[in-house]
Amino acid sequence: MKKKVTIRDVARQAGVSVTTVSQILNGKGQRFSKRTREHVLELRDKLNYVPDFNARNLILHSSQTIGVLVPSMSNSFFSSFIQGVQDKCRTREIMPLVFGANHDEKLERYYLTQLVARSVDGLIIASSTITTKTIDEILRPAHLPYVLFDQNGSRGGDRLEVDDYQGGRLAALHLASLGHRHVVMVMPNDATTNVHQRLAGFVSGLEEHHISFVPDRDVVSAKLTKRGGYEATKAVLERQPTAVFAANDEIAIGLMRGFKEQGVKVPDDISVMGYDGIDFDEYVTPALTTVQQPTHQIGAAAVQMLFKRIDNSAIELQRVFLPVQLISRQSTAKLK
Repeated sequence: MKKKVTIRDVARQAGVSVTTVSQILNGKGQRFSKRTREHVLELRDKLNYVPDFNARNLILHSSQTIGVLVPSMSNSFFSSFIQGVQDKCRTREIMPLVFGANHDEKLERYYLTQLVARSVDGLIIASSTITTKTIDEILRPAHLPYVLFDQNGSRGGDRLEVDDYQGGRLAALHLASLGHRHVVMVMPNDATTNVHQRLAGFVSGLEEHHISFVPDRDVVSAKLTKRGGYEATKAVLERQPTAVFAANDEIAIGLMRGFKEQGVKVPDDISVMGYDGIDFDEYVTPALTTVQQPTHQIGAAAVQMLFKRIDNSAIELQRVFLPVQLISRQSTAKLK
């Protein structure tokens, strides 16, 4: 096996010290001549030198990595969220380590413990099941910076929130403007804080139009998945609504398949709208009306907040609040 090229090999061929090579490769070689800098960089490329990050991190006192915990890797919302994280991390050559544990609290606790043991520089927690107790027991003793996404109800820490109350209200106003007065909402029994905010905003928007909505009667339970929506089809149809608001797009897409199998046409027989604004919305038939979250921006903003905390642990607690917008497509229509 060919021996790996080391920084000492580069220094020896360049005729300079290891320290000189290290400073030039780390962007701190301004005090050296242009000729020396160019020579070192040319040798790096010629020899295919790849830095030893373990050695580099010992010098920089940084792992150059952050941990990202999400509830599901299969949900398209988090795919876009992770893309935003990755794009922002590249600006500082930080490597994000992304884990999804499917709402398994024990597995998420294991990931947290392992990330702390590997000395990541910080954490972004988009998972809803990580508790204040877990944070107190694992993160705070390690003095590890972290940012919480709004579906996590834990207290304290920097937090990024989306205006879910307004999102629910926008959904209600849209359906009311189309003449719908008998509507249902589909959401989980064990809904997270942000989904409850969507429900509260939805109820408020309906009340503005004097439309009766009683959660015990008009909320149908389902998991936040396409399968969850599909399996809720019968319960929704039993209530005979003219429109349905799903707590996320995955539920809405599952409902639309279920309605098609039951011979119920969208939007002729029932209007359907979702929440999140995932890519699939434009490719289902009919295209899905939704309340769009700025998912890529959420990921990038979470990383930016974490960088600020890493750079200065003494700054005040950060709160970033992002807006949502209604995207009207063909799955909703005026009541006939």
